[in-house]
Amino acid sequence: MTRSFLHAVDFLSRAVAILAGLLLVASMVVICQMIFMRYVFRAPTIWQTDFVVFTATAAVFLGAPYVLLTRGHVGVDVIELMAAKPVQRALGIIGAVLGLLFAIAMTVASSMFFHEAYVNEWRTSTVAAITLWIPLLPLPVSFALLSLQYVAELVRRISGTDGFGAHP
Repeated sequence: MTRSFLHAVDFLSRAVAILAGLLLVASMVVICQMIFMRYVFRAPTIWQTDFVVFTATAAVFLGAPYVLLTRGHVGVDVIELMAAKPVQRALGIIGAVLGLLFAIAMTVASSMFFHEAYVNEWRTSTVAAITLWIPLLPLPVSFALLSLQYVAELVRRISGTDGFGAHP
């Protein structure tokens, strides 16, 4: 059961990371199109700036669970590396618990914010007047996935394995 949970969460984090990468590619393509339209045709750009800001932001948040999975985040671990193995393990568990608590709090807060935007039909103040719940949706989704990834991290740290062997 635990192994299935870890596989499912890791698969989900990887799949959403691919989506995040595609959002970044889409953002870059629209930036190029925006520059081309402005400087070659002297045409106004209306929706492009909003699209780029929202897709790039969504990509950052949606990529967070994968970054945790691959331990790609920046960390200062000088003190942890100097500590004995049991202390390192305890510090890792404490860090994962704190990360999980933060991710859960952000899941709740961003879900409430998303709900407010949806119920009250909030729109951007730009000319495009984009419905805000659409670009806000990645926030609660990404923090919920990050919470799941932290649970998986805790399972790995407490059990000392990743489902395939020793945990690094």
